[in-house]
Amino acid sequence: MIEKGIKGRREQTVTPEMSAARVGSGLVEVFATPMMISLIEQTCNESVLPYLDEGQGTVGTLVNVAHTSATPIGMRVWCESELVEVDRRRLVFKVKAFDECGPIGEGTHERFIIDTAKFFDKVKGKVIERL
Repeated sequence: MIEKGIKGRREQTVTPEMSAARVGSGLVEVFATPMMISLIEQTCNESVLPYLDEGQGTVGTLVNVAHTSATPIGMRVWCESELVEVDRRRLVFKVKAFDECGPIGEGTHERFIIDTAKFFDKVKGKVIERL
């Protein structure tokens, strides 16, 4: 069973492929906001995986973060997360992102616990409806 208080941490080095200029979110060669959000989602997801039942996963449903400081290519960045609310299948995390010089972002992220097989059945249904 998943309970409040689970913490996560994930670290990576900023590469040119993670820059705002490369992902299309800006024109400069700094850590892109979409990449910071990806780091946040990965951190939160990985933190709860050991507590899920067989066949379960999580999907991100809401991100509310501020990206407060630019990070140059080559610098280490990391995210720290804490599960602060559990409402049945809904998980709410407090998140903070850092680089080697200090904080670069913070906010909240929500994920839902899913049954992976049922989830993909619904997605396949969309493909069939579209045909």
